[in-house]
Amino acid sequence: MSVLQPSNSTPAARPGRSLAVLAFGLGSFFAASSAPTPLYRLYQQDWGFSSGMLTLVFAVYALSLLLALLTTGALSDHLGRKPVILAALVLEIVSLAVFARAGDVQTLVLARVLQGFATGMASAAMGAALLDLHRERGTLVSTMAPMVGMAAGIVVAGEFAQLWRQQLGLVFWLMALIFVAVAAAMAVLPETGARRPGALAAMRPRVRIPGQARADFMRVLPMSITVWALGGFYLSLGPSMIRSVTGSEVAASFAVCINTLSAAAAIWTLRSRAPRAMLQFGGSGLLAGVALLLVGAHLQSLPLVLGASMVAGAGFGVGFQGALRSVIPLAEPHERGALISAIYIASYLAFSVPAIAAGMAAARFGLLPVTYAYGLMLMLFAGLALAGTRQPRPVVVS
Repeated sequence: MSVLQPSNSTPAARPGRSLAVLAFGLGSFFAASSAPTPLYRLYQQDWGFSSGMLTLVFAVYALSLLLALLTTGALSDHLGRKPVILAALVLEIVSLAVFARAGDVQTLVLARVLQGFATGMASAAMGAALLDLHRERGTLVSTMAPMVGMAAGIVVAGEFAQLWRQQLGLVFWLMALIFVAVAAAMAVLPETGARRPGALAAMRPRVRIPGQARADFMRVLPMSITVWALGGFYLSLGPSMIRSVTGSEVAASFAVCINTLSAAAAIWTLRSRAPRAMLQFGGSGLLAGVALLLVGAHLQSLPLVLGASMVAGAGFGVGFQGALRSVIPLAEPHERGALISAIYIASYLAFSVPAIAAGMAAARFGLLPVTYAYGLMLMLFAGLALAGTRQPRPVVVS
């Protein structure tokens, strides 16, 4: 069967512009996904819903995102990148409009479901498009953009909450306008992927890992689990834990921002290192950062908690970058969407399932005991990730 390639599919024309638009767009999706985090407590005060319902709001986003990755993750390998990205942008704009108009927790749940699906579609397609443009820069951007985006979303939404407490919907209308601009820019960019038959079959829910990448995928899986389970903690239990031990509302948001921004800074600083060295640095940073966080929580020390967030964040960013660089080069161009989708499926399972379980356990056993247990789990997986980096890769003699 022949592969249908659109006439404008080559990324050769002005790839820098395409990289910039995709980087900004991907970061915007993650900014929008983190923006509700500093607003949840205000919604809870206004609408009077339980902590269990708050856990549900967190859970439906992750489950919807996973569903999108399972069903549409490989779609851009068949339809091209642009149609999938544009569809995700439209759905994201709809979700932000629902957020802006929300007056009860049920509407908030609906908005998160729509947003999760849009982010899942965009993550795989934009990640693949970035790799189409430039493998090394694309991997770097696809790791850094979410980190910077998450921090920006928390900061912007937090500032809006301070300035316009009675008009929280404004931040979502502003973000919707940003996504309209991103959609307009995307519409005129050249297509980077080829069209191939089999789009409907690609939407059957399944995880697709190219055969040549499976061994390396499994080798770096503990690292992906550790870094995203840490991210799930910082965006769910983390703010509540930090508030409880420091008594500061500002410190909670600040710690999350430090965590994500230090991840981006470490990725950029160590971008030229070999993947194995990045995995070793990431595992060591995660071990040290989580241990320091547990000590800071026990001593109720704000400086220790903030320092731990910085160290763990650096481990997060560099570890995930090392994991991506270990497996992404092994995929053929028509397999990139499927492989990136598989990476994000594993990552978001680690992001959501432990955090949801910890949220339910905290209601019964208390926040600090669950934090200690969560931290020990993270340290165990970080140790496994480090052990994996010391295993020499088999040499195949032809």
